[in-house]
Amino acid sequence: MTDLVSSLPPVSEMMRECGLEPKKQFGQNFLFDLNLTGRIARSVPNIDTVPVVEVGPGPAGLTRALLMAGAMRVVAIEKDKTTEPILSRVVAASDGRLSVIFDDALRVDFSALGLEEYAICANLPYNVGTELLIGWLQKIAHGEQIKSLTLMFQREVAMRITSRPGDEHYGRLAVLTSLIADSRILFDVPNTAFVPRPKVQSAVVQIIPNADKISRISDLSKIEQITARLFGQRRKMIRGIIPNVDWEKYGLTGTERAENLSPETFALLAENLL
Repeated sequence: MTDLVSSLPPVSEMMRECGLEPKKQFGQNFLFDLNLTGRIARSVPNIDTVPVVEVGPGPAGLTRALLMAGAMRVVAIEKDKTTEPILSRVVAASDGRLSVIFDDALRVDFSALGLEEYAICANLPYNVGTELLIGWLQKIAHGEQIKSLTLMFQREVAMRITSRPGDEHYGRLAVLTSLIADSRILFDVPNTAFVPRPKVQSAVVQIIPNADKISRISDLSKIEQITARLFGQRRKMIRGIIPNVDWEKYGLTGTERAENLSPETFALLAENLL
């Protein structure tokens, strides 16, 4: 029950008891601020009716917040086995609502978790956040019932996800995300909130899959290929990157650069040029 979770010792105290330290090789930056973890958890849509998959719970700060916010079920995926003593105590206090899988989230088959639908909520490790997001976008495009993603990234990455054509941070993440979902930055998180303190600021992004958009996309992988190609040389005109194309056929002159193309234009080019 919620009161059993709330009665657990502070996360920092449980870490000291277990001799647990953040590990650089896992990109770990732990969030202890209860106001922030609670705010993130309360941002997850339909948390009381849709199971939540959390990636990288670490010492369970956010995990506890999700349970205390009324999560019907949380499946936590953690690569670092040394967190087991802490996570097992949270499992015991969760009244059966929390289960933990010790594995690399990049290797886990999410469709095999036995969940018909789920939300994802995570304070993502900086070193794998982008790779995980692209994988989840691919799953959404292929019909996986991911209802929402509430994710913490470096602020610069958050801006790259939510930017629009012509923006400084506009790139392939914005294109891929906007073609199948609606995204926005919910709030910023200062680096002082983490242990250890990272050099960069962070932000929480929410991504909600959009069924109408998904129905118009035939192959997100092809769009990923063409965005990588054009944004890989973002200062060059597109006619210099992909020659011998009748650009007028697509309402273009060929003198545009990748940053000027709308997500819909990328989808059109991918469908016809690849």
